[in-house]
Amino acid sequence: MKRLDRLVTMLAAPVLALLMAGLISSVLLWVTGYSVGDFWSILLTWPQPRQLTNILNYGAILYLSGVAAAIGFKMNLFNIGVESQYRMGVFAAAAFAGTGWLSGWLNTVVAIVIAMLAGAGWAAIAALLRVFRGVSEVISTIMLNAIAGLLVGYFLRQIGVQSGNSTATKTIPESSWVGGITIFSDAGNQLLGLSLLAVVVGVAYWLVLGKTRFGFNLRATGMSETAAVASGVDVKKMIIVAMLLSGAVAGLIGMPTLFGDAHNYGSSFQTGIGFAGIAVALLGRNNPIGILFGALIFSYLHEQANNLNILAGISPEIVQVTQGVTVIAVVVAYELVRRIKVAREQAAVAVSLQADADVDEEVAA
Repeated sequence: MKRLDRLVTMLAAPVLALLMAGLISSVLLWVTGYSVGDFWSILLTWPQPRQLTNILNYGAILYLSGVAAAIGFKMNLFNIGVESQYRMGVFAAAAFAGTGWLSGWLNTVVAIVIAMLAGAGWAAIAALLRVFRGVSEVISTIMLNAIAGLLVGYFLRQIGVQSGNSTATKTIPESSWVGGITIFSDAGNQLLGLSLLAVVVGVAYWLVLGKTRFGFNLRATGMSETAAVASGVDVKKMIIVAMLLSGAVAGLIGMPTLFGDAHNYGSSFQTGIGFAGIAVALLGRNNPIGILFGALIFSYLHEQANNLNILAGISPEIVQVTQGVTVIAVVVAYELVRRIKVAREQAAVAVSLQADADVDEEVAA
């Protein structure tokens, strides 16, 4: 019975969140004049093999972004700068790999390391400001997002190659490209080879944060800095390390696309992934499995946006609104379930205490 109760409690929040998100999204569609029926009919249509591959590719990228944000959240740090750390990382990797100083896989591996170092280095600025000057990481990372965009744009103009109306870094030598993996023979596209980085990062995230002393100290510090200090944890060190790890993972976000598809970094390279990762982490409650489902849900909505626009004339922005509504619904649903759980526990304790008091009165009598 207790297992069933725990299962119901565990499933209550996500089910409630989905129901709330569906209801609110339907109302918004109706208010804006779009067909609610067409929206759900297209959205719930099973994707074609090509679309499924796209969902997995983008889902892997979002998963990396979600883990980068979740590392900070576990430490009670709001790393809003995942976007800038991602852009600095992918630009640094593309600029290095495009020179061709190294050949083959060595060029790829070193470029990936450089991307992680660049992401971590950019995150270190916010970490140091927080530790030594008391500057909120929310403010510093938001400012660093803007600065990174300007810096990357400047350096891209300095070293980039003009191609039509866009500017990009030199193309990475073909020997350093990472081939794809065929999942569906009739899809016409492949899973990006470096999408497997998401698997590696996910397993490492689970092991380090859940199975090591460092992970325990990180989570403990996030829950209570005072208690962490009392137990001998160096809070300043933990803040810096957590931000460095978050930035290093953020630097990996662009690697699947860079080495598997685009092969250079340019002004047309996708932006906004870092911000989406924050929403994915919130949706997944910073849990490695939860982040996976959050990434796949957002990737699915992203892929279906084109069909909604083409087949039903529904603006792609509606999908973005749906994503935002989903995140809000998750936060509200988990809080409601938490309060209900606390109320039930308090009621159970009250009943137990009353029963003990009744027994004591009977004994005394």
